[in-house]
Amino acid sequence: MTIKFQSSKYELDLIEAIADRAIKLATSYGCGNQWDKLTAIMDIEACHCNGNPLALDLLLAAPDPDFAHDLFGIRRHIDRETGKLGDCFSPRLSQVYHANRRVM
Repeated sequence: MTIKFQSSKYELDLIEAIADRAIKLATSYGCGNQWDKLTAIMDIEACHCNGNPLALDLLLAAPDPDFAHDLFGIRRHIDRETGKLGDCFSPRLSQVYHANRRVM
């Protein structure tokens, strides 16, 4: 299976801002050298375009604990060959999660 990278320009701008924030947060905890910006962008976009669309605007504005859970969870659980998340990990700020919450 080939990973799809089909984000719009608007989505890519949000993804880049999310990656910047993720690197800044990781750096503040002393582990910023473990994830570079390009890899962060690719991980976020791969997740978003390959089965787990993210609520990018909500993710960018999320409080640090939710933001860290999602971004570092994506980093840890992304399959870089398929773009799918493994180990039953689900970001809190995925579109699917928020769609289901509105129904409940």
